[in-house]
Amino acid sequence: MRTTKARVTFIGLAAATALTLAACSSESSSSTSSPTATTSPSMAASASPGMTNPASTSDIVGVASANASTTTLVTALEAAGLVEALQAPGPFTVFAPTNDAFAALPAGVLDKLVQPQNKAALTQILTYHVVNGEVMAADVTNGPVPTLEGQSITLSTANGGVTINDTAKVTTPDVDASNGVIHLIDTVLLPPGFDPATLQ
Repeated sequence: MRTTKARVTFIGLAAATALTLAACSSESSSSTSSPTATTSPSMAASASPGMTNPASTSDIVGVASANASTTTLVTALEAAGLVEALQAPGPFTVFAPTNDAFAALPAGVLDKLVQPQNKAALTQILTYHVVNGEVMAADVTNGPVPTLEGQSITLSTANGGVTINDTAKVTTPDVDASNGVIHLIDTVLLPPGFDPATLQ
C-alpha cells in the first residue's frame, strides 16, 4: 500500500484524455473545475473477500485481472479497447464496478454494451469511471471531479464513506496499482445523458 497520497490534479487531464482517445478513438473533453470541502479520514482501507491487493508492480489492468470480483470490468475494458490506455503511466484513479454492480444493470444492457456496434457507448461509460491523478480514500474531497469521459462525477464523504453521484458507494478503497489506485464500487455509473434504450 502506498504511503504517499495525492489529490486529483487537473493539469494533466488533457494529456490523459488524449491518451484515451488514441487508445479507443472516442471523443472526450476536459474540465478544469476543482472540488472543494473537507477530507474524510474515516474511510480506511479494508479487505474484501473478492479483491486482493497484488504487489504494486501490477498496473490497474493487471490488478483487476488478478481479482475475481472485477472480471466483468476487465472483459468490458477489452471490448472497449481501453486495456492499453489503463496500462499507461498515469496515474489514474479508477472507481471500479464489481461483477455484482454490472449484473445489476437492466436486463440485456451489459450483453449489448460488449457488442462491437456499441463500443463507443461502452467506452463512454468506462472512461466516466476514471479520474486523472491518484486519489486515496482519505484524500477524497466533496464536489465535482472531471473524468476522462469529459463530464464530472460528484464525490461525497458526508456519510462516513465515499459515494459517487449519490448512487454508488465505495465498498473497498485504496487497492494499489503501479499506475494509480482502484476503489471498488457497488453501482455502475452512467454518464448524464446516456440512455441504455438507445443500445442496439
